Amino acid sequence: MPEGAEKGSRVTATTAARALIRDIRADHGEIMFHQSGGCCDGSSPMCYPKAEFHLGTSDVKLGTVEGAEVWISGPQFQAWKHTQLILDVVPGRGGMFSLDNGREKRFLTRSRVLSAEELEMLDKAAHRSSV
Repeated sequence: MPEGAEKGSRVTATTAARALIRDIRADHGEIMFHQSGGCCDGSSPMCYPKAEFHLGTSDVKLGTVEGAEVWISGPQFQAWKHTQLILDVVPGRGGMFSLDNGREKRFLTRSRVLSAEELEMLDKAAHRSSV
């Protein structure tokens, strides 16, 4: 597990990603992430001002990291539902419209397969929240 990442959720973040999220929130206020599913940014979570991004009806909320909600499209969630997404930071430039652009570091999504125990726990939690 990378430093700062936590088990037991569908999304977590490294220590470096948590620091960058806090920096961006300090500059922009409420933010959110949407996991890109496009051909060019497949592993890049896009960071937007929360009030400016319009979610689709099938988008799925994976969780919250450092106060920022993390979303993914429904079809992409179906493909990745057995994994935990880990927000990380690498050198480079963020996506054109992503708030990490211009900081000489960008967010990157890594993943790991969830254990059977974690999947069972997450399924139970999802069932409880839908009741």
